[in-house]
Amino acid sequence: MNLLAAKLIWFVGLVGWFIIRYPHQRRSRHIAKVRQSDRRRERLLLSISFSGLFLVPLFYVLTGEPRFASYTFQPLQAWLGVVALILYLALFYRTHEDLGRFWSVTLEIREGHALVTRGVYSRVRHPMYAAFWLCALAQALLLPNWIAGLSGLVGFGTLFFLRVGKEERLMLETFGEEYRQYMARTKRIIPGIY
Repeated sequence: MNLLAAKLIWFVGLVGWFIIRYPHQRRSRHIAKVRQSDRRRERLLLSISFSGLFLVPLFYVLTGEPRFASYTFQPLQAWLGVVALILYLALFYRTHEDLGRFWSVTLEIREGHALVTRGVYSRVRHPMYAAFWLCALAQALLLPNWIAGLSGLVGFGTLFFLRVGKEERLMLETFGEEYRQYMARTKRIIPGIY
């Protein structure tokens, strides 16, 4: 593997992200929202994450900039990135399928919302976040640039740490004891660990 192949693989992962998400995003527009969190805050967090997972690395892939932050390409590191990317896309797909009509890009409760605890949700409460951590890790391994490679971890990490607590509070307010019991038997993003 060479740097060009690694960049192309990163881009294929990006295309996979949009292919998987598009039908769910279209469907979600037609389901009424009963409750949603602060839209400005959500947009800001999503913008930070999007910049780190898409804009900064895309600029690097297309231009090679910022060159001063580049380091020597390591094929083994890139192959590990491919593994992380495959795991990410598989988990990302499965998460969308398990959530079904209750998926949304922002924190919100839909009409007729039910707590999903089947499939990957039987093992962790936030598999979508776990998928994005894998995506950010794949980016860091595939793109040998300290800024472009790590921007996904920083961008998504910002969203995750500023959002996950708020999301769990929303779920507790909505589902009460059912969600409390679900929290007791699952971890946030890594089964049995965290």
